Order: sequence, then structure tokens, then C-alpha cells
Amino acid sequence: MSKKHKSKARLRQQKVRFAKASKPLTSQAGLIPAFRFLTRHGLTNILDKRITIQRGSNATFQMADVILMVTTGILAGARSLMKVCTVWQDQILRECTRFQRIPCDSQFGRILKLFRFASVVELETAVHEMRGRVWKQALRSGKSTVYALKRITIDLDSTVKTCFGFQEGAKKGFNEKKRGALSYHPLLAFCTETKEVLQGWLRSGDAYTANGSIEFMKQLLVTLPSHMKIFFRADSGFFGGPLLTYLEDLGHHYLIKVKLKNLHKLLIPQDWQPIANQPGWECCEFQHRCGDWHRSRRFVAVRQIKQGKTERVQGELLEPQPEYDYFCYVTTESLSPWETHKTYGKRATCETWIEENKNQTSLGQIKTDHFMANSALMQCAILAYNTTRWMALMSGNHQLKKWEPESIRCYMIRVAGKLLTGSRQLTVASNKEHLYQTEWDAWLAVGDCL
Repeated sequence: MSKKHKSKARLRQQKVRFAKASKPLTSQAGLIPAFRFLTRHGLTNILDKRITIQRGSNATFQMADVILMVTTGILAGARSLMKVCTVWQDQILRECTRFQRIPCDSQFGRILKLFRFASVVELETAVHEMRGRVWKQALRSGKSTVYALKRITIDLDSTVKTCFGFQEGAKKGFNEKKRGALSYHPLLAFCTETKEVLQGWLRSGDAYTANGSIEFMKQLLVTLPSHMKIFFRADSGFFGGPLLTYLEDLGHHYLIKVKLKNLHKLLIPQDWQPIANQPGWECCEFQHRCGDWHRSRRFVAVRQIKQGKTERVQGELLEPQPEYDYFCYVTTESLSPWETHKTYGKRATCETWIEENKNQTSLGQIKTDHFMANSALMQCAILAYNTTRWMALMSGNHQLKKWEPESIRCYMIRVAGKLLTGSRQLTVASNKEHLYQTEWDAWLAVGDCL
């Protein structure tokens, strides 16, 4: 660069040297508030009480320790048990959490393979109990009223997680991206008010979408407050009489997309009316009882003229009939067909949350060759995802509530810090000018680190 065109934005580069720091340093100081949040709300005691796997009094690592370490590792971005070990090589993290020893990846796998079906259910129950404690604390502190709500919205959906290997339970099933590949087919339920995962099951890849949905909802509903009713939303894969009957008998409401053979033949003869202020849209509603149902239910439908001009066949005398796209739903809500259609459209956010779980908190990503160990690892991933949601809920910070887990990891967890000791206490010093100072202060406050 000539002197005439010298850069005004950058000074001349000086020589840079590296030296070893006298004090321990960390690149993930934000993990400490997250760990303290979990332990302060009694997760360790809940795991010790709920999980009945006995490790022996002389065992170095108890099951609660393993669950906490894996969950913390996933929060930091680990996508394998080896990466979990790497996260815990951080000297400051071990010093602040008081872990003197860390298992290797093979030890993690060996301990997790102690899980059986009953143990996985116990871990699910521990996550439910943890959620109840957070909701109650949020209500008492005035941060959220979700625990006091008389009705919440639950979105139920399934997803496919491709397996590369021969893990137990991985089978061929519907896989849109990799047809014929082995996969798992998890089932997830989300609370739209808090964006958290209320419950998740790991299933084999050949399981149909609605398999076990009634048992899934039975387990979920008993964990919610007794005064709370739900508004259940799901796609056409969960359209079935037994599930609808179960929800109706308990006084819950639902909105489910209809999946019927020859659905068009049922919809075409209905009394279609134009929708006000929606050109090209028509709606109808009717009562219908499917073949094996014991009662008729309310169906609502909307249709839209397909885009594109219909070509007339040569020699045809009559005007060509327009073609429509149909959308049909069964519901207990007293909404108009158009309002029902728009309400179901809000369920699309659930797909975003599923992708956040799969791609940002390693749901179904960390696997062993043992199905129940993989189920336990999935519960750890759910716990890690919910931790970001719970801390945002308890902080009352609107920006934290909007952020995805990856954004929280980038701005709140991957923060440089230096460990200072003195006066019989530990202090982690971070940059005094954080990029998001308000959110950082809220993150520290909810983790009891101020």
C-alpha cells in the first residue's frame, strides 16, 4: 500500500507475543451460572431421589453427577461424549462446580448403559419435577404466571433423526432426507407459552407417527397442575378416534388436521361460503362420524383456488371447473373456519423448536450402541434445552426469551473469564464491557452469581 493511499481505519501492525497466564482462564464462563441454576433449584437432590440405579458407596461417579456433567456439556455445545469430556477439561469450570475428577468418554458410556426402561421413566419424572419447581418459583417471583394459567397450548409432533451406524433401535422408516437409512423417530411435546419441551420419547425408526400417543399424553398430563387444561394441536399423523376420545373425556380441547381416505369426496359436496376479505378463499363446517367412531365431531374446512389459469380442453362447451387446495380440521374450539385455519398455522413454530433441539442442543445426536442409554442422553438434551428456556423465563429479560439456544451459547456461555481467589471465595472476572451487558447481568443474576 502506497503512502498516498494509507489506511485510516487500521494502524501499523505490531509484533504480538504469547505468554502463559499466571491465573487460570476459561472461554465458557457462562456455564457456571447455568450449572448453579440447576443445582440451586435442587436438580441433584431430585436425581438422587428419583433415579434408583445404585452405583455403590465406593463409586467415584454417581448417576446424578453423570447427568449433570452431560447436560452441562450439551449446553456448551458438545455433540459427542468425547466433546463432553473436552468441555470438562476446563480448570475453572471444575473449580467452581467442585468436581475433582471427570470420567472419560468410555466411562460415560459404561455408566449410561446401566439405564433400563424404568430408569428412563424416572429421569423423565425428574425433569418434570424440575419444571414444576421452576414454574412455581417464577410465579412467586412475579416473572411468569404460566403455573397459574387455567389452560396452556401443547403442540405434539414427531421428527426423524438419521443414524450412521448400527445403534440398537435404529430401523428403516419414513426418512424424507435419507430414504432407506436407519433412524430414530422421537416424539416431542412443546408448551407454546414457554417454548420448552414438556416431554420427549425416543422411538425406533419404524414407529408410526401416532404410535404410543395416548400413553404419551397420559404420562404428560399427570405431571401438569391439576387445575390446568390443555389445548392440543397436532398434524394429520395424530388424527385418530381413540386419542380424540381420551382428550374429550378429560375435558381438554384439540385442533388436529384431518387425514382421511377420499377426503376430497367428502369436502366437495359441502356448503361452501366465501370468506369475507379473503379473495379466492371459501369455508364450510359440518358434523361427521368416521367409520369406527362412537360419536360425530365438528369438522371445519377452507379451500383456496389454485394459482394459475385453467386451460379449456378443445371442444369443451362448459366453462372449466376451478381446482382447489383443501385444508380440513377436526376441533372442539368454537372458532370460525378461517380462525381455525390461522390458529393451526401458528403450530408451524413447533417445527422451528424441533430443529433447535436437533441442531443446537444435540437431541438424538449423542448416541451409543444401547437404546436405553440413548434415551437417557435424549433426556439430557431436553434438560439442556429447557435450562436455556427456564433461565430466560426466570430472568424476565425479553431478549433472552427471544434468543435461540445457539444465540445464548454464543453471547452468554462462551464468555472469557479469569479465576481470582481470595477471602475464602472464588471470583470469575470477565470483560467489564459485555456486548449485551443487560442480558449478561440478568444471566448472572438468575444463576445466583452476582
